[in-house]
Amino acid sequence: MSDLSQSNLNSLEMTARTAAAYLDACDGGAKYIRLDPDYYKACGKLLMTLFSAVDAAHAFPNLAEESAAARDVIKSIEIGRHLEISRLAYYPELAIIMNRASV
Repeated sequence: MSDLSQSNLNSLEMTARTAAAYLDACDGGAKYIRLDPDYYKACGKLLMTLFSAVDAAHAFPNLAEESAAARDVIKSIEIGRHLEISRLAYYPELAIIMNRASV
């Protein structure tokens, strides 16, 4: 991804903060939030997309500190990257099988 300006990062953070707040509220059982499964899923997907595009822990440290949902997404992306590296480096046969299965 190309370098983002601070203004771009601020806009992405506000979007991520809104999505994370909804996820946190739903996960926390907030009575003032109506759970909409499609919106919940969309918020999770949005966080995954944003956090995959930028180093969220570095770009949005306050959000990562304040939001359990943001931390969970950051951690899942890290785990996915570690698995991908391990799979390609240590299990090339598994990588071939998984690539065939995903087609």
